[in-house]
Amino acid sequence: MKKKAILSALLVGVMTLGLAACSSSSSSSAAPETKAPETKAPETEAVETEAPETESSGSEETASGLKICIVSSSGIDDGSFNENIYDGIVAFVADHPDCTVTDVKEPDLSKLIGVVEGLVGEYDVFVCPGYNFAAVGEVAKANPDKYFLVVDSTVTDAEGNALAAAELGNVYTMTFQEEQSGFFAGLAAALTTETGKVAVVNGIAFPSNVNYQYGFMSGVNYANAKYGTTAEIVELPSYSGTDVTGANVGGNYVGAFDDIDGGKTIGKTLIEQENVDIIFVAAGASGNGVFAAVKENGSGYCIGCDTDQYDDGANGDKNIILTCGLKIMDINVTRQLNAIYDGTFAAEDAILGADTGSTGYVSAEGRQQLSEDALAKLAETYKLLEDGTIVPAANFNGYTPTDFPGLN
Repeated sequence: MKKKAILSALLVGVMTLGLAACSSSSSSSAAPETKAPETKAPETEAVETEAPETESSGSEETASGLKICIVSSSGIDDGSFNENIYDGIVAFVADHPDCTVTDVKEPDLSKLIGVVEGLVGEYDVFVCPGYNFAAVGEVAKANPDKYFLVVDSTVTDAEGNALAAAELGNVYTMTFQEEQSGFFAGLAAALTTETGKVAVVNGIAFPSNVNYQYGFMSGVNYANAKYGTTAEIVELPSYSGTDVTGANVGGNYVGAFDDIDGGKTIGKTLIEQENVDIIFVAAGASGNGVFAAVKENGSGYCIGCDTDQYDDGANGDKNIILTCGLKIMDINVTRQLNAIYDGTFAAEDAILGADTGSTGYVSAEGRQQLSEDALAKLAETYKLLEDGTIVPAANFNGYTPTDFPGLN
């Protein structure tokens, strides 16, 4: 597919500092429910989670199990991106009691690669969540007996030169087509809005976040063109984002993934000054501020991101979550840990989307508030994204929210 080729080539060419996109809680309609234990690691300290001892798999290589380490800047209890990835590790450990997982938190993004390098002798598998782990390719190259699972980024050497996972042999990278999940959010927003004004709030304009933004805009434009809606996408010029190439991508960017007050300010401005009644929130913990703004307003909806956030939307006897755009990270992490454990691991730079069940939206009864008509239209368009008929705009796929395959 043209989109996949362009995206793969461009993602490895823009590896600079980055971070993952969204906020969410732990269950979804597109994946089995997994819930991480409520464990919070002190900054820069490691916390090990062990399952009870049981029989090993019987192979010499895995007789003592896998020692897994997840390194992150904001911890595994962020209620969002990191937590969903951690859920995948926990699910694996639950099925393999001879394995353990240790959470290491390092808030200084510039030190993350150094932390992995310093711990490389102590663990068998490193799970690295976020665009800021691109340069871990150098560590992987120097340690061929260790495994590295990188979420939301391909890898490079220390100078930023792309390294292919297949050539390294011990790396599996998973980048997601967030624009697909954003598309579903935009479609849902356009089909539901009563004021005719919708918006997306993002954290920082890293590729995954811009993908969500452009996908959302694509979904709104598709609904307007195909289903007769007239939704307007609201962008606040003072909060425009700048992507990793220095291009202005517009949108509504908080500028951080952990600025709750900043998220609330943008949310209130969109609601009170622009009459926006549905906001797609792809901003990490900053999104909690947007949720607060909508709850305080007493009307309108948020669309969650990454996983099912319905429980986070509780507001008295109401709920502010319309639905959620899904990025299925936990299951993909579990799959790769299983492959390492049973000896079937294959190094790859995987691009994951609807065709592998890795993107989607919440449709389960009681976990969303969409109309039957909206649900039917979302199901209809899901098939078109799955087979490639619709290819929403993304940060680096060469399309725009007003000109992409399937729109015209």
